[in-house]
Amino acid sequence: MEIERIEQIARKAAAAAQDKKATDVVVLNVQALTPMADFFVICSATSRPQVEAVTRAVRDDLESVGVSCRGVEGMEEARWVLLDFGDVVVHVFRPEEREFYHIERLWGDAEIVTLGETSV
Repeated sequence: MEIERIEQIARKAAAAAQDKKATDVVVLNVQALTPMADFFVICSATSRPQVEAVTRAVRDDLESVGVSCRGVEGMEEARWVLLDFGDVVVHVFRPEEREFYHIERLWGDAEIVTLGETSV
């Protein structure tokens, strides 16, 4: 899949999170830094119901354009949920976990993608 399409998928995931009032939504281009994914989408949700709603919205929005979720981790606790879409990995954090793990710092060399158009 070409990188422009993958970036659009990451942007669509970010938009879905924003639609469910996720905060501090960030898209990182990590393709030059790791073989595990090309983009990370990172966001915060303040409660278990919001984490679940953001997770559902991202999954549903991407599946509606033919992008299947390969795996979900963390729904039991709903404090840090990871959605694996292959080239795009979405992290939905509760604020305390996001502050503790601060994965943006771990991937500090990644390019930050400016959010905007999300057509897929």
